[in-house]
Amino acid sequence: MPGKAAESYLYQRIAADEMPPVKKKLTEREKAIVLKWIDQGAKTTRAEPETIAAESPWTEEERSHWSLQAVRRPSVPQVKKADEVRTPIDAFLLAKLEEKGLGFSPPADRRTLIRRLSFDLLGLPPSPERVEEFAADERPDAFERLVEELLASPAYGERWARHWLDVAGYADSDGYTEKDPERPWAFRYRDWVIRAFNADKPLDEFVVEQLAGDELLSPPYENLIPRDADTLAATGFLRMAPDGTAGGGGDQNAARNDVVAETIKIVSSSMLGLTVGCAQCHNHRYDPISQVDYYRFRAIFEPALDVKNWRAPPARLVSLWSKAEGEQAAKVDAELREIEKQRKAELDGIVADIFEKEIGKLDAEMQGAARLARSTARDQRTAEQKQLLKDHPSLNVDGGSAYLYEPQRLKEFNAQHEKLTAETKAKRPAENYVACLTEAPGPSAVTHVFYRGDFNQPREQVSPGELSVLGELGAAIPEDDPQLSTTGRRLAFVRNLTSGRHPLLPRVLVNRVWMHHFGRGLVGTPADFGMLGERPSHPELLDWLADELVRSGWRLKNLHRLI
Repeated sequence: MPGKAAESYLYQRIAADEMPPVKKKLTEREKAIVLKWIDQGAKTTRAEPETIAAESPWTEEERSHWSLQAVRRPSVPQVKKADEVRTPIDAFLLAKLEEKGLGFSPPADRRTLIRRLSFDLLGLPPSPERVEEFAADERPDAFERLVEELLASPAYGERWARHWLDVAGYADSDGYTEKDPERPWAFRYRDWVIRAFNADKPLDEFVVEQLAGDELLSPPYENLIPRDADTLAATGFLRMAPDGTAGGGGDQNAARNDVVAETIKIVSSSMLGLTVGCAQCHNHRYDPISQVDYYRFRAIFEPALDVKNWRAPPARLVSLWSKAEGEQAAKVDAELREIEKQRKAELDGIVADIFEKEIGKLDAEMQGAARLARSTARDQRTAEQKQLLKDHPSLNVDGGSAYLYEPQRLKEFNAQHEKLTAETKAKRPAENYVACLTEAPGPSAVTHVFYRGDFNQPREQVSPGELSVLGELGAAIPEDDPQLSTTGRRLAFVRNLTSGRHPLLPRVLVNRVWMHHFGRGLVGTPADFGMLGERPSHPELLDWLADELVRSGWRLKNLHRLI
């Protein structure tokens, strides 16, 4: 009864501890809130809808969640102590402090500054000599010069690559099983990330190449120039999930499905800042992500991660040999086959010589029978022939036992062929692969919603798509782009993700940068911008930085300079 809490049946049951009907009851403070709300008219933001619209099941509150709104550049706030503002960041921070009657701490001294910078950008302390040099540098742009010096250091890329590789779940082995097979070519992705940071590759390109580098090229991926090999190596990001499909054994269908599920978790947490994986078995408990959304999102990746036509890790390697190197390898392989053929023929000759010597030790009348017994196939020998060879075991000489008869001759023979084989193998180009993600030719995989997340219970078929709550800010994903040799699904998704209009990626990236500079992000839950994640402490600053990142050409080093 709006305005009359004491007469409201709802409140009466709450006050009597009959509601909620579980052991844990509302606290007195919580009861007081309900009482006050009813007395004030039991107002709601809007009237409850009579029906839920089929085209969008999300409420206005869900659609208006802060992280799902388009990024809009806020105006820089005015502050009382304007003389302390060097960049717009200072203004946003000082405005919040002045609301509390606070201000900035005193400026740090030179020795503190160089240590902060060095640890932030390189993860290493400065040398004592460099500290003293900077402390004595009286040039007005000494600080800016130091920033540029550190950003130009190779250690910068190594430091900041570690941050991203942690997010990607980088590992040099497959995990998942006790065998934990090595990933001998995973290092190419690691090295690509380091080079990308050192070269200040724009972050939009950085993201595009990781999610769809293969779709920027045309298969078959042969005779790749270094730049294209790097583009393929970038898709190693999508190969970082634990993978139990290399060694076989166990439930391979479950292992395959787990690779896909873990890949989706990596992509969504690192680039969307949302726990999309929670919707695998049912609608997300807290965020506006339905189970159908999850499988539509899965369909973006399934042409390359097709559980029905699975390719184990070794089958996903792409050779980086040039055409000439491939031809040289084929030539060497032919030579090796010929060498092995000759070795076998020569060994057969040695065995024949030894047999002749051994048979010569028999009586003349037995030699004919012995020759016949040896030349007869094992399964066709008579009882007499078997007994003859048993009584004279030296007649059973073969390639494996020849060394027992003439050890020196076999030693020289083996050494000669091992040397020849080694010399020939040395002419073969070294193995050179890149571990990447590509789509196999042929019909695209069909994606179904799995009942309760069980891959053994596929239900309705779904088309690829982004999260429906994003509405027009989401991407239109094609089933199969006729302009590309691949389906184009991942490329369409990531093109929209890096368009500058997507609400999540720019915010997620700048928040991580802030976190690695100051130990805590503007959003304290960097992988969860959803309903249960923390709200941004400085939402205007977060949006200003996100917009600035896009305006500055997605250049991370520019963001470092500004911070």
